[in-house]
Amino acid sequence: MAMAPTAAADPASTADGGNVDAPELRLFVMALFFLFGGITSLNDVIIPKLKDLFTLNYTQAMLVQFCFFTAYAVIGVPGALLVKRIGYMRGAAVGLTTMMAGCLLFIPASQSALYVLFLFALFILASGVVLVQVVSNPLITLLGPARTASSRLTFAQAFNSLGTVLFPLIGASVILGKIKDVKVDELVGPALDAYRVTESRLVVNTYIALAAALGLVALVVWANRNRLKGERHEASSLSASLALLARPRFGFGALCIFLYVGAEVSIGSIIVNYLAQASVLGIDHETAGGEIWKYWFGAMVGRFIGSAVLRFANPGLTLAGCAAGAALLLAVSTHTSGLVAAYSLLAIGLMNSIMFPTIFTLACEGLGPRAADGSGIINVAIFGGAVVPLATGALADATGSLTTALVLPALCYGVILAFGFFARRPAAPLAA
Repeated sequence: MAMAPTAAADPASTADGGNVDAPELRLFVMALFFLFGGITSLNDVIIPKLKDLFTLNYTQAMLVQFCFFTAYAVIGVPGALLVKRIGYMRGAAVGLTTMMAGCLLFIPASQSALYVLFLFALFILASGVVLVQVVSNPLITLLGPARTASSRLTFAQAFNSLGTVLFPLIGASVILGKIKDVKVDELVGPALDAYRVTESRLVVNTYIALAAALGLVALVVWANRNRLKGERHEASSLSASLALLARPRFGFGALCIFLYVGAEVSIGSIIVNYLAQASVLGIDHETAGGEIWKYWFGAMVGRFIGSAVLRFANPGLTLAGCAAGAALLLAVSTHTSGLVAAYSLLAIGLMNSIMFPTIFTLACEGLGPRAADGSGIINVAIFGGAVVPLATGALADATGSLTTALVLPALCYGVILAFGFFARRPAAPLAA
């Protein structure tokens, strides 16, 4: 699918493959990237909080990411079909409203102090994030010349990273704060239940504030639901969407989205516990939580730089170089200690910076009017954020070592390196 306005019907239309010249809409899309990026990164703060509250092992704690990113597998393709039916702006409004509902579900989750209800709330929240992302990725590539789509998406992803920097900074101070002089492992029965309810309110208050902000944004989007004139979408079926996977470049790219998101989320999810280890920094969880922003700040800086570099550099080879850099930093972190181990892990955010937008544009290159179908499949591939972290947590539990578990993200980066080299040449257009 792609938006295909005609020049006669829409003054914003261009002759560049149906792309649209609408700078004000780019600002709107960048705001969406900021919101869903920030909300997703809050999981890195919630994981150690819930791990402590419910005395979870690493596998159980990673169910936060599993439930959140499972929404991509469940909602990705149906979400793309919905957006094609009701349009980009209405689709964004539905997504934002669903995100708001997910935030509000943290209220009954806190009152019951049940881990499973927190997981359900996160799934609903993530379902809204998926819808917003199905809109955002193809829309930003269409809002300007096709030749600079990779650069434009990378620039928009920088605002996603801005959200991932700011939200954990605030969340670490609010959510990871603890009742002083309370030792969770010494609490039982009603005392433990009361502690869980009290502490979970810290999480709830954060998400109530987010719900209010999302509601306001949803109203603004709905008020502008007819702003994108001349929008048309090519009808397709689920089977037709899945058939895109038979295209080698797209299929390989979808796999790399699965692995990239899995690697990025795995590393972000273990930062607090990794830095808290005596062999690394030996700091408490609240202090370690205050370090998460550095991981995402590297991604933000890298995306601003990458948006300029990708205007003249080969995207495939740039991707391969970044994947090699990420694997190297993982090796340094796992074979050193102290500040070197800590900051080489956090620096992987810089290597991650251009990966998602570059993989996305390389995989979808040449799809033409099937771009929305491709975006839906790519969003299903984000399910890697559920699978790889869970596997990483299981490996950490089985080996008793977070360091050993990091071999899984390293393998993911190895495959991404191969894709970058594979996709270094332009793709042929998809046959009609």
